[in-house]
Amino acid sequence: MKKKAVEYTIHAKKQDFSIAKIKNSQDSYNYAKQLYSDDINIYESGFIMLLNQASNIMGYAKVSQGGLSSTIIDVRLVAKYAIDVLATSVILVHNHPSGSVLPSSYDNELTRRIEQGLKLLNIKLLDHLIISEDKYYSFGDEGAIY
Repeated sequence: MKKKAVEYTIHAKKQDFSIAKIKNSQDSYNYAKQLYSDDINIYESGFIMLLNQASNIMGYAKVSQGGLSSTIIDVRLVAKYAIDVLATSVILVHNHPSGSVLPSSYDNELTRRIEQGLKLLNIKLLDHLIISEDKYYSFGDEGAIY
């Protein structure tokens, strides 16, 4: 009896989000807020924004859905989406429902892991934003991304 292999396919779904040029963390925050709805204050979730060489957003992907106080983001999923669209850079975004945007030790470690994993593929982690409904923290602005 033969075992059956699984065929994996990739698809892209167009949404009503405009393509935007990202010049700074405020631009990233403004775009990222469109990805969240009322659930921004309920549970943590993570998204990536995928950019081309001209810093234009080519697309985005939801990479995690967590609970009230944490979410797990897998480096392999981030890398997969970046490779699929041939992105030259990525901006990682996740929310803190508590409203505090200060990074936890896990957030700091996650940033390092994503940055190192993408670097192997010659893809730059431009920023990691922690957002709430009305403010954000930028690892890039704080000099925590190299």
